[in-house]
Amino acid sequence: MTGLIALIKRELHALWRSPWQLALVSYIPILSILCLWWLFSAGLPRQLPVAIVDHDNSQLSRMLGRKLQANPVISPQSFVDLSSAVTAMKQAEVYGIIVFPYELKRDLVTGHSPTIDIRYNSQFLLVGKLLSSQVQMTLGAGLLEVAGVKLLLQGVPESKVSVNLSPVKSQTTALFNRNNNYVGFLVPPVLVALWQLLAMLIFSNSLSRELTSEGGLVPGAGVWSRVLAKMVLFTPILLMHGGFILALLYLYLGLPAAGSLALLMLAQFVMLLAVWLLVLLVFFIMRDSARIVSFGTAMFAPAFAFMGITFPVHEMPLVAQWWRLIMPSSHYVDSHVSIISYGAPWQTIALQLTSYWGFLLIIPVLVLLSRRLERASPSCENIA
Repeated sequence: MTGLIALIKRELHALWRSPWQLALVSYIPILSILCLWWLFSAGLPRQLPVAIVDHDNSQLSRMLGRKLQANPVISPQSFVDLSSAVTAMKQAEVYGIIVFPYELKRDLVTGHSPTIDIRYNSQFLLVGKLLSSQVQMTLGAGLLEVAGVKLLLQGVPESKVSVNLSPVKSQTTALFNRNNNYVGFLVPPVLVALWQLLAMLIFSNSLSRELTSEGGLVPGAGVWSRVLAKMVLFTPILLMHGGFILALLYLYLGLPAAGSLALLMLAQFVMLLAVWLLVLLVFFIMRDSARIVSFGTAMFAPAFAFMGITFPVHEMPLVAQWWRLIMPSSHYVDSHVSIISYGAPWQTIALQLTSYWGFLLIIPVLVLLSRRLERASPSCENIA
């Protein structure tokens, strides 16, 4: 115990002498978390530019244009022809195109079925989906008004107009995000991915300090004593940042949380242990500070894409599903969704945490690799 305390003091001294490492454990995470929250703080995209090409130029097409203008999500922009609108969409000046065909009003009045051309850039997944639903809803509401007037002119009683127009009505209610707020949907997994990346950088930098220029171990205590000291120091610090994320989202911002935040802290702790194991594996294999950080960044940077939040897991290629299992954040986000959305009890979370069992297979590999490292560093003494 005395040796462990001495090693922890050694880590604190090294942390104080390293401005970059000190920044990583203090203000950089806080600023990054606040900046990412600010980026999505609007909650819902608004005033998305959409090109309007009006070949009809009738009272009806102008009325539909006003309906689109009244929608807070859409910002209509007039274009003379379709080619210029397509060019604008290719240059990302607009996200969608709506074309009102020639003689739109006459075709509707005479009983024909004109086609309103709606195009949107589906490469922007969330923007494309949002625009598609909002444009169709807005135009549909405007055309229903025209159809209602036509039915009244045909002698249909006013009480029966709504029934004839929409004999079956549907209602869509989001169970866990009723306002379709992007803060509650996107920000938590984005911040978890950032938190995981910062944890990797902090632990990698601390481990790299134990290497000589030849890739051996700096003389001193045994490798596992040093690793334990680093884990004892940095795990509470990272959990404080994880707790700050939860407090910001579910206490300060008041996002709905059906379950216990204490269970989320437990899930974060287990996730951190898995991150430490992966970083140690990279450290023992590569034994070079630059390559450790580079490989760790390449591994953890795309973590958000593998969480299954914006793209269903079962639709991912098989290789991507396997790679997802390597990401500790992917295991954590399952517990996060269960607790926040479903209010899962601790029994369910304990069962979900067993999905980390594969990371335990890393431990015997680490033992073998650490022995090889210690043999390459004969001047090291085990004083744990």
